[in-house]
Amino acid sequence: MNWLAVLSGLGHAALATAGLLVYVLATRIGHQRRHPSAAAGWVVAMVGFPYVALPLFLLIGTRKFVRPVRRPRGAWAAIPPGPEPISGAAWATQLLACMELAPAVPNNTILWHADGDEALRGLMRTIASATHSLDVCTFVFASDAVGEQVAQALLRAVQRRVAVRLLVDAVGSLHASRRMLRQLREGGVQVQRFMPLLHNPMRGRTNLRNHRKLVLADRRSLWSGGRNLAAEYFTGAPGQAAWVDLSFEVHGPLAEQAAAQFAGDWLAASGRTDPMPPAPVHGPAQATAAAPSGAAGSAWAQWVPSGPDHADDTVHTLLLAGAYHARRRIVAVTPYFVPDDALLAAWCLACRRGVQVQLLVPRRSNHRLADWARERALRELAAAGAQVWLAPGMVHAKAVLMDDDLALAGSLNLDARSLFLNYEAMAAFYGAEELRWLSHWCDAQIARAQPYHARKPTWVRDVAEGVVRSVGFQL
Repeated sequence: MNWLAVLSGLGHAALATAGLLVYVLATRIGHQRRHPSAAAGWVVAMVGFPYVALPLFLLIGTRKFVRPVRRPRGAWAAIPPGPEPISGAAWATQLLACMELAPAVPNNTILWHADGDEALRGLMRTIASATHSLDVCTFVFASDAVGEQVAQALLRAVQRRVAVRLLVDAVGSLHASRRMLRQLREGGVQVQRFMPLLHNPMRGRTNLRNHRKLVLADRRSLWSGGRNLAAEYFTGAPGQAAWVDLSFEVHGPLAEQAAAQFAGDWLAASGRTDPMPPAPVHGPAQATAAAPSGAAGSAWAQWVPSGPDHADDTVHTLLLAGAYHARRRIVAVTPYFVPDDALLAAWCLACRRGVQVQLLVPRRSNHRLADWARERALRELAAAGAQVWLAPGMVHAKAVLMDDDLALAGSLNLDARSLFLNYEAMAAFYGAEELRWLSHWCDAQIARAQPYHARKPTWVRDVAEGVVRSVGFQL
């Protein structure tokens, strides 16, 4: 028995050592930058429970498939500065250029959707406008009236000899009707599931989900935002109002940027993890990267993807930088608010230097654990002087306004999963008309909300919040 005990101890030590070695090699060689709490969690798990932690790390441990690009010293300074922007967001466009993203571009029109009915009409309009190609990417494709309506519209597009591709996330659309997807395939629609639960671990990680939502017609028209293809995002369920959400249509070059992103996602769903080609650093087209310019109200916008297919945490970096550049206000709308310590501290510091920070979240979201995990951050933000508002119904919109210079809208929630793990996409808007519309929309939502009053938690709740927040970050 003593020999068995020794062998068992040696086996545990050997496996723990192997697990730590795999962790170090995967994170250091692969440039897998992690939050200290996440790194500490994996190390403790490798030492204490290597039989579980090592397979789990091999399954979900990787969060980036792209290494940072190392430019020669002074390369970024070579980007032509371009004319002075009307929006004052030169810091944002320069920062995004440094993270290899395509530059801001002027578009023909940008149309916001004030409610679900308008969004559904815009979605159907975009699908019906396709004459050559139609690409659809969604996290949830529900088997309800809206899902069926979209499916029939896709089949009609095929009948018009349009090449139709549908990309659905395998987890988000886990309950999608197999009958409906089979009918789409039989009708000529190319359908792919992004990262099935059971797949070759060399072809991606189960924990990294595609949360992007977009519809592209002929690479000229883009419908995007926070809405999934399900009834609750547009019309609501019987006896229940639709969720408050946000989407938009863009006609112009921004659709080309989104199309390049979709092409990369389609390849990834096929088992490829190649990154998108970086935006050029030199050349005439790069003149717009420094900042949008032109007449007031120009429909300038920029595609800002984030996720494992980008070396940088692009949206998180932009939000962090924006907290220090903001002079007057930051307005944020999100269904889930579980930021990392750096972003929370930056917003608290913005409050203390006189910036008005306003945050709108639902009083109760559709994820109870997220509501528990957010309380610490809400208390800290309120204590720093921010105005936190609780909407009476479910708010699923994702938007951030910084002064009157920059607005972000798209699929990314202000939580650790969206900021650091998911494949996400936001659009940055610089035009005065678009900023004004979104500002009025945020003001209208806040007018219907109630102020948040922080209360000191009991020690039991405080511990529970910490546990939920820690577990949520690891996942």
